[in-house]
Amino acid sequence: MKKDSGDSKILKFLAVIGFIAAVAAIAYAVYRFMTPDYLEDFEDDFDDDFDDYFEDEDEAATAEETAEETVEAEDADAAEADESADAAEDAE
Repeated sequence: MKKDSGDSKILKFLAVIGFIAAVAAIAYAVYRFMTPDYLEDFEDDFDDDFDDYFEDEDEAATAEETAEETVEAEDADAAEADESADAAEDAE
């Protein structure tokens, strides 16, 4: 009979611990459900700013590429003009 009372105490102790854990889990779930998600608003704002930053970089990169293409075209035109002048001199 002594062994049954020891097992009974352990079982009651584990039941109390389980009950406390269940109440804590329910309280945490209610807290998470009821608390507003401020991080979501921050992430939305951050994403907007982040996207704007990359759009600005894309515009700057496009402007640089356009400037490089213009310089290359001018160089090609100058080289072509030099070749035309050389050809004209040779023809004379």
